[in-house]
Amino acid sequence: MQILLVEDDSLLADGIVSALRRAGFAVNWLDNGKAACTYVVAEPPDILLLDLGLPDMDGLDVLKLVRQKKLHTQVLILTARDTTTDKVAGLDSGADDYLTKPFALDELLARLRVLERRLGTASSSLITIASVTVNTAQHEASVDGSPLSLSRREYMLLKALMESAGVIQTREGLEAKLYSWGDEVASNAIEVHIHHLRKKLPTDFIRTLRGIGYMVPKP
Repeated sequence: MQILLVEDDSLLADGIVSALRRAGFAVNWLDNGKAACTYVVAEPPDILLLDLGLPDMDGLDVLKLVRQKKLHTQVLILTARDTTTDKVAGLDSGADDYLTKPFALDELLARLRVLERRLGTASSSLITIASVTVNTAQHEASVDGSPLSLSRREYMLLKALMESAGVIQTREGLEAKLYSWGDEVASNAIEVHIHHLRKKLPTDFIRTLRGIGYMVPKP
């Protein structure tokens, strides 16, 4: 899941980015609206975390651009504007959710999981396919009830595949979900992660469609 955070408070942004990466998200950060407008059109993120009080423009104008371009990006506004009028304006402009500052990290993560489910095929934070279960709230995975020992990116990869069960995921698309800007990505990184995952999962749970990508079956 690729997230773009647009926030001009660098201390707050650093805290959010660190927390979301620990929670298994690939996160990029921009501190101004103009750069955000350029990026979301060129490489639309799955989820946009958008501050409204940006230094160069109102965040609502970024939101309006996302909706004018008919992007499938889910938009969660993070702002200090806490009046009912502000919330209505944000939601009426096309925001999918609205969270006022200060907020608890657990609440942000819970709202992100809801947005994730809208983008995928999973209906809850507990995803079970055959004998494999991923708990996106606890960041855990198991087979037949036995916990799996996964690296952070192995967990992120398994979660990405299971959240969109039955949908083919290309290598490039999976890289975008696992890595942030500046991360060094080996040409065979996804293949290596898939190889390690398969050793821990039931036979043929992850299917390869040669020349296309990977998928797990629908429940």
